[in-house]
Amino acid sequence: MQGGILLLDKPRGLSSNAVLQRVRTLFLRIKAGHVGSLDPLATGMLPICLGEATKVAGEIVGGRKCYRFTIELGNSTTTGDAEGEVSAVAQVPALEPAAVEAVLEGFVGVSEQVPPMYSALKHAGQPLYRLARAGVSVERAPRTIELSQLRLSSLSGTSLTLEVLCSKGTYVRVLAQDIAAAVGTLGHVSALRRLYVEPFQSEPMHTLESLGALAAQGTQPQLLPADWPLQGLPAVRLAAAQARRVLQGQSIAWGGDGGPSRVRLYDQAGRFLGIGDADGHGAVRPRRLFNWPAALSPPGHEAP
Repeated sequence: MQGGILLLDKPRGLSSNAVLQRVRTLFLRIKAGHVGSLDPLATGMLPICLGEATKVAGEIVGGRKCYRFTIELGNSTTTGDAEGEVSAVAQVPALEPAAVEAVLEGFVGVSEQVPPMYSALKHAGQPLYRLARAGVSVERAPRTIELSQLRLSSLSGTSLTLEVLCSKGTYVRVLAQDIAAAVGTLGHVSALRRLYVEPFQSEPMHTLESLGALAAQGTQPQLLPADWPLQGLPAVRLAAAQARRVLQGQSIAWGGDGGPSRVRLYDQAGRFLGIGDADGHGAVRPRRLFNWPAALSPPGHEAP
């Protein structure tokens, strides 16, 4: 096993790091990193980059995420989700689906969101959640987020189930509190599932159980190659001499046109070498290369 991208269906009750360590154990302690975090309460897609594929994690983390979540109306909690203690209660007005949908329309688009205290963001070197547990609250700068879609899936009693497609950095717990306030009450997240991370929306996921079963059989799961999520970048096929220069960290003359951009680099056999920067004037310099020959594209994988 040299590496690749594993799409894991994270179970409820485990942190993203705890899941990552279990996966690493199954993969003989290969280096690995998860793309984005999910709270212990949350389930769903957690991309894990294994081996050399960790070098493309930064290209994935900016993708939009799609969540299904349930807001329990009538009370707020210290954490914004079901794991916290109830901090306040309020009456829940009678709600009609059409009225709720009209409220949701106002959240679609670009807006500012203040991150919650119960988050992994750091203040003076300390994660905010540690300060929150100590009863300390600090000022947090708002962040720009964008909701591409937000729709009502169901309205039942005092709970709303919604689906949202949102940008990196969106806190669903804060969104749930804001939606509850907009319909005239308080609320917290009682269930949260990440349906997908772009561009993996159509790809199947593994579970810890299925991975364990494969490991017991001595079988490796099918992984996505490291260049799979990079198809939006132009592909540059290099001659043998060019590939050698690039792998030595040197720039090369390419001859491509267009403006500056990141590109995918391949050798003559179509094997993925890494990511480069094209300057828009016919030259490419390496940006992030794999440790050759441990490239992650399977034999015969061809650049598009």
